Amino acid sequence: MSDILGITFPIYAAVVIGYIVVRIGWFKPKDMGVLGQYVLNVALPALLFNAVAGRDLGEVLRPGYLMVMAVGGLVTIAVAYLWFSATAPDKPRRALAVMGATCPNSGFVGYPVLLLVLPDLAGVILALNFLVENVLIIPICLILMDLADGRAGVSPLRLAGKALIGLLRRPMVIGLLLGLAISASGLTIPAPVNRVMEMLAASAAALSLMVIGGSLVGLPMKGNKTLAAQIAAAKLILHPAAVALTILVLPMLGLAALSGEMRIAAILSAAMPMFGIYTVLAQERGLGGAASIAMLVATSAAFFSLSALLFWLT
Repeated sequence: MSDILGITFPIYAAVVIGYIVVRIGWFKPKDMGVLGQYVLNVALPALLFNAVAGRDLGEVLRPGYLMVMAVGGLVTIAVAYLWFSATAPDKPRRALAVMGATCPNSGFVGYPVLLLVLPDLAGVILALNFLVENVLIIPICLILMDLADGRAGVSPLRLAGKALIGLLRRPMVIGLLLGLAISASGLTIPAPVNRVMEMLAASAAALSLMVIGGSLVGLPMKGNKTLAAQIAAAKLILHPAAVALTILVLPMLGLAALSGEMRIAAILSAAMPMFGIYTVLAQERGLGGAASIAMLVATSAAFFSLSALLFWLT
């Protein structure tokens, strides 16, 4: 058990430190937005570039893992959609709930956890998760939210194209694509450039966790608490369960089984709380309360759920 706490305690200690420094006024809530932008636009792009550029392309692109995460995510979307069709009070909240159940915080929480559990694979896993989430899962959830907002007259393909174009402009996507291009070309990164990227990438883990903690201060806590609890439960239980089931079923269909480390990485990646911009997307649609409660519950409860998963998986 001490080994498990050796992984989860540093993660949540950094989250708590972020919460405290904002709560006591050393940083302002808006400062967390600035630091978050640094992580999203500088540190994580450098990390993704570094994770793939220095490796052989075959080592980076792992079809079995990508298939597991894609199918597990789609199963989660389908089950969550059916469940929240019965429990969510309206279509916008249903779409918000499906997104909360399916989109993990791979960058701000997942990477620091995997860095402690699987340090040699953490960067590659982040890149693979990022591919699946940003090319498939997040666009589907954004389409559901747009359709729920009354854009039924707009073609889903057009909405998907708009979402993908927006994603291609993000620094994290640019860093990942540049890294893949370097990997495919076989070029060697000059040592000074590599050191700069390593320096920037090293700042991602601790700072991202502090941003998560600081961002919890001042969240609107008035909303549908029952719905929020269901969203948090779906994220922490349904999503990793769907991925675990996919890991078991796909080899029965003739596909190659994942290695032990990749199975651990897949289930842990799905078990992370929802991604950081979840509350921002919700607030844009007037649903910030339920999303904030769901994020607070999921982020707090993940300490226990991740500890239990690590005890089971390792």
